Amino acid sequence: MGLIAVGFVIIVILANAIRIMREYERGVIFRLGRLIGSKGPGLILLIPIVDRMVKVSLRMIVMDVPPQDVITKDNVSVKVNAVVYFRVMDPSKAITEVEDYMYATSQLAQTTLRSVLGESELDELLSGREKINSELQQLLDKHTDPWGIKVSNVEVKHVDLPSEMQRAMAQQAEAERERRAKVIKALGELQASEKLSQAAEIIGRFPAAIQLRYLQTLTDVAAENNSTTLFPIPIDFFKMFMDKKQA
Repeated sequence: MGLIAVGFVIIVILANAIRIMREYERGVIFRLGRLIGSKGPGLILLIPIVDRMVKVSLRMIVMDVPPQDVITKDNVSVKVNAVVYFRVMDPSKAITEVEDYMYATSQLAQTTLRSVLGESELDELLSGREKINSELQQLLDKHTDPWGIKVSNVEVKHVDLPSEMQRAMAQQAEAERERRAKVIKALGELQASEKLSQAAEIIGRFPAAIQLRYLQTLTDVAAENNSTTLFPIPIDFFKMFMDKKQA
């Protein structure tokens, strides 16, 4: 009976002394409260009761930043959420320098998001996403570096605008489209007038050209299967007969 008890105690001690770390895991070991370092992957032997290990994952972590109420530089209230991609580069710092690196990174991302977007205008927020994402990434990485954490990317995911602002932006877009349509139409009329003036100049130098144009117009009218065709007669034609009658 005593041998069974001793065997059971040995099994329990070995179970607590042996740890197996996966390829993406590291074990931060404390011996009597003092940091020994991080070990892994593979088999790790611990001294029972004396050693304590904290497991840390080195895989990329994707954190969703909850929607934040932000007032932009031009006094527009919006709700913005984002996604932060980061990973632990130094497991020992991630455990010893901050109490909970996941919670700390989340809170830092929220405050940084409000701070950066509060210094940007709405147009910049909607059209300059790459610049804002880069600035957020640099700020977050700078503040999390002492914790042994590397922020690789930050993406602003969604910008929720008030309904009044959405209507105003829709009206602005519609007005812009109308402006472009009028400009294009005016440009077309300008080009057409230039071509007409050139044609009039050529016809003025060559009177026979107007007769050819007249015949071409009659051909186009006849192609429409019309039952009636009108032939315009120049006033000068009647003037010749009036001059003979007066003579």
